[in-house]
Amino acid sequence: MCGIVAASARRDVSDILIAGLHALEYRGYDSAGIAVQADGLIERQRTEGKVRALEDLLQESPLHGPCGIAHTRWATHGIPSTRNAHPILSGERLALVHNGIIENHEALRRELADAGFEFTSETDTEVIAHLIAHLMDAGNDLFGAVRRAVERLHGAFAVAAVCAAEPGVVVGARRGSPLVLGLGFGEHFLASDIHPLLPVTNRFVYLEEGDVVRLEARGFEVRDAGDQAVERPVHEADLSADAVQRGDYRHYMQKEIFEQPQAVAETLEGRISATRVLPNIFGVGADEQLARVRNVHIVACGTSYHAGLVARYQLEQLAGIPCMAEVASEYRYRRPVVPEDTLFVAISQSGETADTLAALRHAREAGYVTTLAICNVPESSLVREADLVLMTRAGPEIGVASTKAFTTQLVALQLLMLELARLNGMDAAAYEACVADLNRLPELLNRALELDAELERLAERFVDKHHALFLGRGSHYPIAMEGALKLKEISYVHAEAYPAGELKHGPLALVDSDMPVVAVAPNNRLLEKLVSNIEEVHARGGELYVFADVEAEASFSERHGRLIKLDAGGALLAPVVLTVPLQLLAYHVAVLRGTDVDQPRNLAKSVTVE
Repeated sequence: MCGIVAASARRDVSDILIAGLHALEYRGYDSAGIAVQADGLIERQRTEGKVRALEDLLQESPLHGPCGIAHTRWATHGIPSTRNAHPILSGERLALVHNGIIENHEALRRELADAGFEFTSETDTEVIAHLIAHLMDAGNDLFGAVRRAVERLHGAFAVAAVCAAEPGVVVGARRGSPLVLGLGFGEHFLASDIHPLLPVTNRFVYLEEGDVVRLEARGFEVRDAGDQAVERPVHEADLSADAVQRGDYRHYMQKEIFEQPQAVAETLEGRISATRVLPNIFGVGADEQLARVRNVHIVACGTSYHAGLVARYQLEQLAGIPCMAEVASEYRYRRPVVPEDTLFVAISQSGETADTLAALRHAREAGYVTTLAICNVPESSLVREADLVLMTRAGPEIGVASTKAFTTQLVALQLLMLELARLNGMDAAAYEACVADLNRLPELLNRALELDAELERLAERFVDKHHALFLGRGSHYPIAMEGALKLKEISYVHAEAYPAGELKHGPLALVDSDMPVVAVAPNNRLLEKLVSNIEEVHARGGELYVFADVEAEASFSERHGRLIKLDAGGALLAPVVLTVPLQLLAYHVAVLRGTDVDQPRNLAKSVTVE
């Protein structure tokens, strides 16, 4: 949650900071602010609302300077307002931006109030600013004060600070929230991820847990959690600044939906041949570890959790291995029983999801065979801390509602499933048929995207609705869940998903002529059961929309409502392919309802706090 960008250079950094905030706005967008340091002073502008509101303010009262920090916020402590917006000041001498939550802020607030500090916001961030100022009063420079301050903070955070007395210096720290250092020529940068810095550099240092960094235009210094000077490796990013531009698309989400065929092709590239999954794609020695696996635990949040649920069905059916999929925020607060020879799988688009990271850290001490991260962000905390890794290679995903990250997660999990199935004696012909299916998946996704115009017209039927029901069976129940989530996230239409067989156990009471019911209908052994469930909806006057594999078309008639047909590619691929039209439907409904598609209210892209 929230986005940090900071810079120290031999030029004015204001435009760099504002451009960086635009690139980070997917992380939070209820308020924004900037502080620059120049001529021994700190000047600040901040406002409620999005970054463009801050730009309007700066048009009237511009700020200029060679060193500064900026922030776009997703509120945790304190309502969205100008006085709670970052940067937060301590007096006129220190400015600070912060992502995360400080759990012991109340105790520190009382201590600092007793020391004479006045609090003007409702944020836990102000505690950090005053604590650093208090430690500077005791004789520490900014670097030393931040290092000592973070020792007293409980929780997850990333911070960046400047002070009037140290021109050109920015100090940053991270624990539980990401922070990356960008290396330029005669200039250095900090940000929550690499995307806002791509226009100014492609060289990055990924700060590790507990690191504190001091940077200025001419260089930088990093100290680790033990306060020892360390050198972190420098990485060159393959991404260009164009990779995070919207191009000719109306929204990032639309662009990312249409990027899915290429994204899935990237996920598969170099990992399968015509007949098999290639060895050790999960890491060196992975095959030997996976050969021991007799159970799988999958832990994730939100959309990634839905991917895990699909994998549960497919793993148990094709690999014959017991699999449990669980929401990370639940897993981490219970005492899970870990069967012998169990693989732990953590799924996260960002690799910084707080609950998923905490679950992984617990799992490393819980007796699993090994831990595997499925993730989209290299050098993220999840990737660094897991034993084995499979990158999804989806590329930057800016829209808050996940699309290509989800489908590439499904494909990555299918690679895992096939490897485990092979190791557990899957029939060779069936195995090779599944690999052949995966090789044709990008083309099937391209064909699914051809439904765009039809779904744009269909979306008109949902514009004035307040509720919708999504139905699926087997591995397509989680796909129905994902379709409902997409609709509610971006269009604000209340949508729920149920296993179709549960209709008579409650949800059928909601069905009437004003309730759209969306059914996901692959051509599988549960199709006849699903048709029976749909008949129940028809009998109650429900407004039916059936997303069906072309091979299942003969099972439906006009009384079953509107039929949206596509080639779903068979049992393995159908969950991936049938996801695409549900994404397009949600997108077009949101556009017609006039919501903010890329930045839906109350949500942020990366949930780095509980």
